[in-house]
Amino acid sequence: MIAVLLTALALLAAFYAVQLVRTAKARGALKPKAEGIAIGAVANFFDALGIGSFAPTTAWLRFRKLVPDSFLPAVLNAGHCLPTVMQGLVFMKLIQVDPVLLIACIAASILGAVIGAPIVLRLPVRAVQIVVGAALLIAAALYAMTNLNLMPAGGEAVALDGNLFLIAVLAHVLMGALMSFGIGLYAPSLIMLSLMGMNPTAAFPIMMGACAFLMPVSSLRFIKSERIDLRLVLGMAIGGIPAVLLAAFVITSLPLTVLRWGVVVVVLYAAVNLLMTALKARQQPVPVEQG
Repeated sequence: MIAVLLTALALLAAFYAVQLVRTAKARGALKPKAEGIAIGAVANFFDALGIGSFAPTTAWLRFRKLVPDSFLPAVLNAGHCLPTVMQGLVFMKLIQVDPVLLIACIAASILGAVIGAPIVLRLPVRAVQIVVGAALLIAAALYAMTNLNLMPAGGEAVALDGNLFLIAVLAHVLMGALMSFGIGLYAPSLIMLSLMGMNPTAAFPIMMGACAFLMPVSSLRFIKSERIDLRLVLGMAIGGIPAVLLAAFVITSLPLTVLRWGVVVVVLYAAVNLLMTALKARQQPVPVEQG
């Protein structure tokens, strides 16, 4: 089953890569930007550690004023697409996890993105950010208590059974839908599976495999847009792929205790980022309607 999954992902990525190069060539944008290579390398190294690439990339692009804000969705998705696929391929190959759970969670995430997103998009974005951010803070606290032996720990499983399996699959439907809000899947998936007793390392192929299948599909639309910098996108892809391979070695060689504390840091980062975004949205003045 894993071989079929890897083959399907590789073919999807190859199709996307061909379309990206063809589009860039047609627009005279085949020369990658050096700064894009650096951005891709740094952001995707930390992305492969579970921290995420969208938030730090957005911060840098806005700080350097490299692209207009309207370009951000296309640049983020298209630029990080191939490194994310590489993450999926590497971690699904190297790390042992129950293939049934892996495929079910990936399928659930795709289902959530396709079917659940329109439902979730009817909800207030700020309310979702606050709820998810608060939930992650609570989860991080529980996980830290587990690491300090203040709570019973599982932490070695590579599979889930019964109700836990069902909860994990249903949760990934919701996580796939929440990606429409720009709420990353990595941190919620990582902490949930870890608290269910799974080895944190075993969560990596699940969360990365889900995003690896989602991103090429959405990015095929983005690269056709006029609101994109394809030279920057190519640079991010070129810099990101070798960084992912380096990070994979780091993750698979980390002691479990160190990795568990890394999970706490990752989840706290995601939670604070969400809550700060929600707070900033609240502070923005509401436009007064005329007439």
